[in-house]
Amino acid sequence: MKQFIIKVLVPITLIFTSINAQSSQTDSTPAVLMVLSSYGEKGDDGQLVKPGYEFDEMSKSYLVFKAAGVAVTFASPNGDEPIADKFDKNKTYNQAFLNDKQAVDSLGSTLKLSQVEPAKFNAVYVVGGKGPMFDLATNSAVKDIIRQVYENKGIVGAVCHGPAALLNVKLSNGDLLITDKRVSAFTNEEENAFTKKWQLPFLLADKLVENGANYQQDGLMLNQVSVDGRLITGQNPFSTTDAAKAVVAKLGLPVPQHIDFKDDRTIKLAEAFFNNRETAEQEFIANSERYDSMLLAMLGLYQAKHATRQIELDIGITLMELVQAKVNHPMLDTAIAKAYLDKSDTQTAIKLLQTSKAKFPDNEQIASLLLALSE
Repeated sequence: MKQFIIKVLVPITLIFTSINAQSSQTDSTPAVLMVLSSYGEKGDDGQLVKPGYEFDEMSKSYLVFKAAGVAVTFASPNGDEPIADKFDKNKTYNQAFLNDKQAVDSLGSTLKLSQVEPAKFNAVYVVGGKGPMFDLATNSAVKDIIRQVYENKGIVGAVCHGPAALLNVKLSNGDLLITDKRVSAFTNEEENAFTKKWQLPFLLADKLVENGANYQQDGLMLNQVSVDGRLITGQNPFSTTDAAKAVVAKLGLPVPQHIDFKDDRTIKLAEAFFNNRETAEQEFIANSERYDSMLLAMLGLYQAKHATRQIELDIGITLMELVQAKVNHPMLDTAIAKAYLDKSDTQTAIKLLQTSKAKFPDNEQIASLLLALSE
């Protein structure tokens, strides 16, 4: 399934301080410019009226870079503090970032892209979220920064919708940066499954292909990182950590293997089911505390709901049934039954719903679906 496997090197234990002032960076400290969208906007009620950047992707990447001893400078089209999409402050990586006062202060005073001196950076890394589709996709300043960093033998990285910033980046020889290069980004299937609230101006995967990219993708919300020379791109939020680690490796630094998040492990376990179902199931049963059971269940639900291949439907059912044995949730029973109906296995669906109705007699969804199948 994988086009590329990111192999991490050796862990390090030293954690260096990251800074957000270009003048404070030294020649010996690798410097990464982390670019965020400025498109986000909130209404008077505090709710988003325009999408911003993805906080999870920012915090995960920052923690990887910090652990590797990289100096991080935040930048955005408008400068100051950009607005993030809704995020969970209690996630371990977000907590770690928010507890780092220097990191929070740096995020609150991002450089304007027009003020950035590209020669000071060894890499530029574009964080996703829906916002980049509206501003970074057409921002001339970020494209000039990307071109200069790349032509200075630096590294260009982007994750999820961040690769929108790579569109129409023209090198000095007239070639587009991503032409004939392996590139990953949020897939059309993922847009169809998860992009409901915002009307995007285009489909990112299609535009990348129009730019001549050799577009690479894995399954729905699975981890895919593509490395083509000094160009590194990740498919979705669960590709973030490995994308940042790939940047660290290209910088010639030891990759911090100890930076390892539960949700990323869970996605990789789900991928393992496609290769060896029995081994993956045994791993979950033996070490379930290492994984996010509800994330595994939701991934199974979406795999089954949006399956285009029989194996995706089968793995979706397997994941949901495996987790249901632990969480015992009526929504999962309904989703599993619908998946069996998609397999044209009505008898199994009815049997499951009958058992579920006995466990959850007041659940209207279960009763309604069972009634419809009994008529």
